[in-house]
Amino acid sequence: MVISTDDKTIRYLSQVYVGRTHDYTLLKHELPPDKEWFIGLNVKIDLGYQGFATDYSCKKVIIPHKKPKNGELTLQQKDENTQKAKERIPVEHTIGGMKKYSFLSNRLRAKDFDMYNKVLGICAGLWNFSIK
Repeated sequence: MVISTDDKTIRYLSQVYVGRTHDYTLLKHELPPDKEWFIGLNVKIDLGYQGFATDYSCKKVIIPHKKPKNGELTLQQKDENTQKAKERIPVEHTIGGMKKYSFLSNRLRAKDFDMYNKVLGICAGLWNFSIK
């Protein structure tokens, strides 16, 4: 999990989790909702974080509309989702920028996750250094 700002700076990087872990479950484990992590911030998240607005306090949550079961989004909702996706582009560029280092873009074959966490932190630091 990566938390970044609009200027593409990485502010938080979680440890690596093995297997399938839902994004929102990982967030609640790393940053428990009982603390005030996001007070006064506009938070731009994707649909993997359904329920964020009810559990965390923040200035504003920007999350796309979810398609209803057996239904369709209205044209207005689709346009709003497009606008929200455009606002999230810096976050996606940040994640992609870290993956320019081949260690992160190739399949992980190492079993030492502590080493992988360290290298991930180094890549994040190099990314932050390269954008300044």
